[in-house]
Amino acid sequence: MTALTFRTRDRIRFTTRSIIMIGLTAAMALPLYYVVVSTFKTQAEMAASPFGLPSTWRWENYATLLMTGSIWQSFLNTLVVTAVSVLFQVLVGSMAAYGMILRRSRLTAAIGAVMLIAFCIPMQATLIPLYQLEAQLGLVNSLTGLIIIYLGGAIFCYFLIVGYMRKLPSELLEAARIDGAGPFRIYGAIVLPLIRPILTTVIVFQTLGTWNDFVWPNLLLSSNEKRTIVLQVYNAMGQFTTDWPQFMTVTVIALVPVFIFYLFCQRWIVAGLVAGSVKG
Repeated sequence: MTALTFRTRDRIRFTTRSIIMIGLTAAMALPLYYVVVSTFKTQAEMAASPFGLPSTWRWENYATLLMTGSIWQSFLNTLVVTAVSVLFQVLVGSMAAYGMILRRSRLTAAIGAVMLIAFCIPMQATLIPLYQLEAQLGLVNSLTGLIIIYLGGAIFCYFLIVGYMRKLPSELLEAARIDGAGPFRIYGAIVLPLIRPILTTVIVFQTLGTWNDFVWPNLLLSSNEKRTIVLQVYNAMGQFTTDWPQFMTVTVIALVPVFIFYLFCQRWIVAGLVAGSVKG
């Protein structure tokens, strides 16, 4: 009877969890379903049946957008900004973390405290001074200026990486130093391969954040040829009227690359976080 009772309880718990998870999944998938299905409808069909399937699956919205050069230019701009920004964020963040681990002193502890305080400052508090600085340097309305702004994300990379890096065996680094390896040789040949899981996690987080960012591109970029893909979504809304199927289509096109990227890298995100939590 006891074993049977335990099995019954386990089945009830499993069934309850399954029902809750299915319900949460359906609630989260409903907006995505609405957006995707709306791209195949006309304006009238969206108003008449928001969640219904279209009577005829129309690809005109996708064809119209993909045939315009502005969407491809926006994709290229976003790709360049994201790739260059994330590369330098991870490089600067990992090198800063390595420097903190390599030379532990009161100075590095003070620098770490300053970076922690800076990390706690809300982004909204820095919008005006950073914009003024970029304007004085002539970097407004340029992808270079946007990339420089995103380099501030290196501090987030630093805090994720330094915690992982502290768990590296100090004997290994000391042995490499005794064998004559310099700090850059140790960093490139030993440290980077050992912290690959957390590097992958950081790259995924920063890529998603940079690709989907709206605030800084909207603040710094004004010309059409410099727009990012998120700005294309925003500009698809008219001042008085909006072609909602067209708007949904732009949204889907903007989401597809980052969605595929996340699905491809999802296992490395989990592996990096788990490895960082149990290592050492």
